[in-house]
Amino acid sequence: MSLSAYLANFEFIWPWLFAFLPLPWLLRILLRPAAQNQSTLFAPNIVARVRHSLPSEHLVEPQYPRYRVPFGFAVLWLLLIIAAARPVWFLESTPFQQSGKEMMLAVDLSGSMRRADMYLGGENVDRLEAVKTVVAQFIEQRQGDRMGLVVFGSQAFLLSPLTYDLQTVKTLLNESQIGMAGRNTAIGDAIGLTLKHLRKTGQQHAVLILLTDGSNTSGIDPLEAAKQAQKMHLKIYTIGVGQSRPNGAIMPSRTDMDEPTLSKIGEMTGGQFFRANDTAELQQIYQYINQLEAVQHDVFSYRLRSELFFWPLGAALLLSLLLAWLQLRKLGG
Repeated sequence: MSLSAYLANFEFIWPWLFAFLPLPWLLRILLRPAAQNQSTLFAPNIVARVRHSLPSEHLVEPQYPRYRVPFGFAVLWLLLIIAAARPVWFLESTPFQQSGKEMMLAVDLSGSMRRADMYLGGENVDRLEAVKTVVAQFIEQRQGDRMGLVVFGSQAFLLSPLTYDLQTVKTLLNESQIGMAGRNTAIGDAIGLTLKHLRKTGQQHAVLILLTDGSNTSGIDPLEAAKQAQKMHLKIYTIGVGQSRPNGAIMPSRTDMDEPTLSKIGEMTGGQFFRANDTAELQQIYQYINQLEAVQHDVFSYRLRSELFFWPLGAALLLSLLLAWLQLRKLGG
């Protein structure tokens, strides 16, 4: 690497601190005569008595004028200033994509999500386990987006606000448990909480993907919440998950899916309703939504920096120890 290329990657964060370099010289010029005058003024005979009481070999006269600072101290001060100015080395620019899409995920954690009518890798799993796997894959495909997570049962809870840290969103989803938000299904509350969060962050034209396996049994009316979402330009995709007729038989349930309401929510907000009877269909739905919400990514770049202040700071520490040792040796010799 050429010298010019090396210097282009090197920088001081606080270069203005180099203005303090002359400080020791200024203090030596301004303060030392005053100190001498004060000692003569307040104790004219003490200094002379002390000097006469000491052996002549312990009296060392300074060999440099009062405006000169010892070389070792000058180097020590320079190292401290360099360290304080925070020298850094910038690494190569790293490009990343950012779409600017704001996407909220709402996942049903009611008791009915415990039904094991889904298959994953040839094994029978409950609905939530299948949802976690499919949604995690979907999150991985949305790099550059900001995503948030809402879970709901009898109540709705915001587990993650909108963030670029998609790994955290995946982790929080994976740690979610059936029943942690209550055993009922508050679809309207999930929409309402999403709207509240978006209103606080000042976001508009966001997308909500709401997944449930039942009908609204708690909280506010989902259609009323959908009206508010319409006003805030929140597009809602609703997904109904779970088999309604396993092995050809109708599954009785007090929370049978309210497909008309879910469909109406999607229609009112410019989204769409999807029905997933198995894991494969659920994967296809999220893939389809991923394509519908695909946008042209803007490419940005950032430069990581490596802090170098510890090198001059360490050198200053070693030099101070060396100067102290030399001074002790001089006094002892």
